Amino acid sequence: MLFNSLDFIIFFAVVVFLYYTLPHKLRWIMLLIASCIFYMCWRAELIVLIVISTLVNWGSALLIDKYRHRARLILILSLIINFGMLFIFKYMMFVNHSFMALYEHFGWQYPIKDFDIILPMGISFYTFQAASYTIDIYKKSYKPEKNYFKFSLFVTFFPQLVAGPIERADRLLNQLFTRKKINVKNFSLGIRLMIMGYFKKIVIADRASVLVDTVFNDCRNFKGIAFITAALFFTLQIYGDFSGYSDIARGCGKILGIDLMYNFDSPYFSRSIKEFWRRWHISLSTWFRDYVYIPLGGSRCSRLRKYFNLMVTFLVSGLWHGANWTYVLWGGLHGLYQVIGDIKNSILPKWDNFVFSFFRWIITLILVVFAWIFFRANTISDSFYIVSNIFSDINMIGNAQYLYEVFNGMGLQLFEIVLVLGAILILFLSELVSLGSDIHSLMDRCPFVVRFGYYYALTAVILAMGVFSGGGQFIYFQF
Repeated sequence: MLFNSLDFIIFFAVVVFLYYTLPHKLRWIMLLIASCIFYMCWRAELIVLIVISTLVNWGSALLIDKYRHRARLILILSLIINFGMLFIFKYMMFVNHSFMALYEHFGWQYPIKDFDIILPMGISFYTFQAASYTIDIYKKSYKPEKNYFKFSLFVTFFPQLVAGPIERADRLLNQLFTRKKINVKNFSLGIRLMIMGYFKKIVIADRASVLVDTVFNDCRNFKGIAFITAALFFTLQIYGDFSGYSDIARGCGKILGIDLMYNFDSPYFSRSIKEFWRRWHISLSTWFRDYVYIPLGGSRCSRLRKYFNLMVTFLVSGLWHGANWTYVLWGGLHGLYQVIGDIKNSILPKWDNFVFSFFRWIITLILVVFAWIFFRANTISDSFYIVSNIFSDINMIGNAQYLYEVFNGMGLQLFEIVLVLGAILILFLSELVSLGSDIHSLMDRCPFVVRFGYYYALTAVILAMGVFSGGGQFIYFQF
């Protein structure tokens, strides 16, 4: 069941109605049932994996709290089961294909035949959320939840089940069981968050995806200007798609009186790669910081070890995003960016003025866009082809007829490209004027007429320009 579907709108309306009409003690039970139905609408039998994940982490947390002298062993066994399931369903085919390619390269006979395994939707998200709970219990951050079904709701809460934000128990668990009354402000903010999310997803991401897919899925038939355009459009598509999902998830939670984690903070205005990762997919970047980077030693070690820790963290982050070497390369690039940035900061003086800040912003944006090429490319070979030919027709930049043919041959009509660019301009200005805060907080301080006009305009644009037929699922559902 996709957020950008009429089915979900009806489903969510029913959930909200039941939530505020049922007695308080039954609300969380209804939410648990609704969350299971939400997931099972995709593929019912795979709910078994979530049941196994919740049972393992719930039971492990109780055992860790009771048998502290065996806590480390219990934690290790729990993590083996958690990430073992993730490996089987997400990475086993990848490993098999990699060995198959290696054997073929040397002309050897590979003994294992090709096979196919269904990738359960959102498995990386709920695995990380459940595993972090067990680790935190081991670290004595809080006491374990004794009710299995209440813990299950923490893992399966439907707004953030399949694409985050990846919540921590100390933030979300208690919220799910706190008594709540209908709150007009929560409803208002929740609806506004959802409007912005649908604007990003339906107007920007889904329309941009047509151009992106046309070029990246048939890259051998395109040249440099098309590659540059597709890379820029993917940069906007993935942000509109993923931050749009997070906005809708947060909006759903807010209507139910539940605050989900702020997951994106205008990341494309960052002035360094380090800042970018403080603003992009915040729940995942903080997860890797707390459970991978810091346990490896973080920055409290030699400079060389710090760089090793950074590279490992970002390589693992890349692999988390997908079972493909393109994601590993993307993660490695960002790790390398961080290492080079740290070396640069230790050598060069820090200038703090508008010109230098603007220059840093442009350089950071170029580096991010360049790395997205590897993230989106179907294969390593395709990514190298695109990069090696990205300026192949730059001499034609002044040829209007050539540009017309290029832009008209990338899957979108010219007026559709103009529509996307107009929507992007709206989003850009919205984030620019609300830097350091967010557009919704800014609108709360504006007169009612301005606030109403802004969201009315967004809704009108969604209804007039949104992709309602053929719109794809959210990109991060595959992770």
